[in-house]
Amino acid sequence: MGSFSIWHWIVVALFLAAFVWPLSRVISKAGFSRLWVLLLFVPIGNLIGLWLLAFVPWPSREPRASN
Repeated sequence: MGSFSIWHWIVVALFLAAFVWPLSRVISKAGFSRLWVLLLFVPIGNLIGLWLLAFVPWPSREPRASN
């Protein structure tokens, strides 16, 4: 009961593969740092990060200065 079995680590790996990697790709395509995905592991931080992502101007959608 005091140690983790192989099934625990398989579930952790599936969680990382199913949520963290695709979410980091979406965040990077929006123009933000992939480190924002770390908010997924913070209990209230993930909700705050989701709201910020929804309502702040995205760097990839900002008009670019033409030379």
